[in-house]
Amino acid sequence: MKFPGYIKSKLPQAGTTIFTVMSALAQEHKAINLSQGFPDFLCNEELMHKADEYIRKGYNQYAPMPGLLSLRERIAEKIHSLYGATINPETEITITPGGTEAIYAAITSVVEENDEVILFEPAYDSYAPAIELCKGVPKFIKLEAPDYRIPWDQVKKTISNKTRVIMINTPHNPTGSVLTKSDLQQLERIVRETNIIILSDEVYEHIIFDGHQHESVLRYPGLAERSFVIYSFGKTYHNTGWKMGYCIAPAELMREFRKIHQYIVFSTNTPYQYAFEDIMRNKSLYLDLHSFYQEKRDYFCSLLKQTRFQFKPASGSYFQLVSYKGMSNEKDTDFAIRLTRDYGVASVPVSVFYSKPYDQKMLRFCFAKKKETLDAAIERLIKIK
Repeated sequence: MKFPGYIKSKLPQAGTTIFTVMSALAQEHKAINLSQGFPDFLCNEELMHKADEYIRKGYNQYAPMPGLLSLRERIAEKIHSLYGATINPETEITITPGGTEAIYAAITSVVEENDEVILFEPAYDSYAPAIELCKGVPKFIKLEAPDYRIPWDQVKKTISNKTRVIMINTPHNPTGSVLTKSDLQQLERIVRETNIIILSDEVYEHIIFDGHQHESVLRYPGLAERSFVIYSFGKTYHNTGWKMGYCIAPAELMREFRKIHQYIVFSTNTPYQYAFEDIMRNKSLYLDLHSFYQEKRDYFCSLLKQTRFQFKPASGSYFQLVSYKGMSNEKDTDFAIRLTRDYGVASVPVSVFYSKPYDQKMLRFCFAKKKETLDAAIERLIKIK
């Protein structure tokens, strides 16, 4: 029977995400998947045992809508220790099924029709669609290679009386750049005496290199008082498939956030929350994460020197951008497909992170992989003609 109705798409320009496309292509061609951002090694053994323990003990029913209070208390302690911010675990933290849901709930809770949201591109692909679903207007500001620094003078010019939110992401996906103290201070000055809300995506907070300090908005009172801040257990503990994260915001903003969150998912995986509460006692697992991933970044970059790719080592995240300008004039989407099909290594073409075609002949590789995975990938990448 043919459906007689008519469906008007709310996202007419949207298709299947590039991560799904490239992962499927990698599987089809039995390629090494350096496209989608996930580790190919096991997460902490104790954490897995804890999750299993709580499942077997019967902690398998709904958690409280905002998340376990004991876990939120543990998060508040961590935030105070790292960033000096005092967070009320009862009213200012909500546990979410991953960072993407938290971002969507935050945007939905404050963006109304015709509100403008300033984004910096290349931007993670879920940002703009969430704004458009609220009938908001994304206002894109382009970051330029090789440093991908925010042009603050342009930000000032872009702000209007319709500006509702400015979204930032540090460490940044896909570029691997990080915001500095100066960046956050400039942002704090720009939004002072305005009603602009900040949405700060900080899911890679612990994956930052070369002695840099993560500059969370929570370090800056003038930003913290107006910010949704998004974090990820999955990125920190190597289990992205568990889809666990959390949002921190002032009580007034969090009240609106929870109104949306409760009707999207209501609550988040119960046994995993208990497991994370326990594992957070071992602070070294997140405090030492930067050195764990810097070793992988340095190793991958040392291998890349054997190829014809050009690159600047990432300052954060577990992604490395590379330029193939000297290798081919193909569009980055075509080159990425050929790389997967003919050489067996999947990447992500960076142009897909822009609102309009902007091909700089750049690819993104994920280096959150075992040493042997990176070795095998480079053996193939060396052969590119």
